[in-house]
Amino acid sequence: MAWNEPGNKGNGNDPWGGNGGGRRGNDQGGPPDLDEVIRKLSKTLNGLLGGKGSNSSGGSGSGGGGSVSSGASVGLLGGLIVLAAVVWAALGFYTIDEAERGVVLRFGKIQEEVVLPGLRWNPPLIDQVEKVNISRVNTRSYSSDMLTTDENIVTVAISVQFVVADPMAYAVMVRDPQLGLDQAVESAVRHVVGSTTMDRVLTQGRADVAAEVRNRAQSYMEAYGTGIMITQVNVENAQPPIAVQAAFDDVIRAREDEQRAQNQALAYANRVIPEARGEAQRIIEQANAYRDQVIARAQGEASRFEQLLTEYSRAPEVTRERLYIDAIQEVLSNTSKVLVDVEGGNNMMFLPLDRMMQGVTDASGATSRLQLNSQQIRDLADQVNRELSSQSTTGDRARVQTVPARGPR
Repeated sequence: MAWNEPGNKGNGNDPWGGNGGGRRGNDQGGPPDLDEVIRKLSKTLNGLLGGKGSNSSGGSGSGGGGSVSSGASVGLLGGLIVLAAVVWAALGFYTIDEAERGVVLRFGKIQEEVVLPGLRWNPPLIDQVEKVNISRVNTRSYSSDMLTTDENIVTVAISVQFVVADPMAYAVMVRDPQLGLDQAVESAVRHVVGSTTMDRVLTQGRADVAAEVRNRAQSYMEAYGTGIMITQVNVENAQPPIAVQAAFDDVIRAREDEQRAQNQALAYANRVIPEARGEAQRIIEQANAYRDQVIARAQGEASRFEQLLTEYSRAPEVTRERLYIDAIQEVLSNTSKVLVDVEGGNNMMFLPLDRMMQGVTDASGATSRLQLNSQQIRDLADQVNRELSSQSTTGDRARVQTVPARGPR
């Protein structure tokens, strides 16, 4: 029996030193058997996939080769499938940040549940996840020339800030939400500016214009269902055309001058009016005090008169004499002139005491009118006697009695 015939164990007849059937197997350092390697790999894959290994021990040479090739193909295909499954499963993992929300589309149909932040898994090629940032404040700017209601052209530049309020609507309801926002803001600005005068847009009406634009644009966004919420609209710049810029600057300066003049007038009024009110109150208080004083004096005089009337009814002569003396004393106490009645005649002598006292001065050179010492009183009495003696020689002798003044004790 030949060494390579079926059923021959070899028994050392294999010229390559093999121990049966294989031409290249050699336990003594020969080249490895390729069919044996493929067979072992196929058996391993079949074991992993739940199959059975092929048995080629009783088959013919050609039949055994076909079984080996078929088992190797199946094992390789299974390995590729397992590898593809592992890769497919690995591609399904993704992460949603804290500021994001995920919208899942399964075969193009939106799922009602929104994916929250964290590590998530969805089957690839089946589910499509759209990540939407709901915390970032986005800003878009617009600038264009517009026609106001008073038929003036004005250049308006505004900035719009918005956030995504509804991630599901933002992802699927509109093809391009930001393009819809641009068109809505442009329409709102033209509507508001077109119904406003140029002076209001350029000056104090900017805040009102921004608020109206925000409300109108937000209503458009809600009607479109874009899921966008406009948080702020700012009118950054509003100016007339270059050709009339100088004239409008003059108008603005004139308005500022008017405001400054009004502020100065108000400041002056606030300063003068309190002073006038205080002065009026002072005059009123003085008038009230004068009224009270006059009333009190009148009441005192009336009471005094009633008391004098009572005394006069009791002693008319004495009371009348006393009243006369008090009146003369009050009158003569305010004058510096003295009249002396000369006995035996109708002439009366006038003594100018005011001029006589002007010659009497003290050591400091100042005229003393209030207080006189004993020596000055004596000198004054002597001067009066000399004046009387000189006037008595012109007519009948008159006897003038003078009483020498006494000085202080």
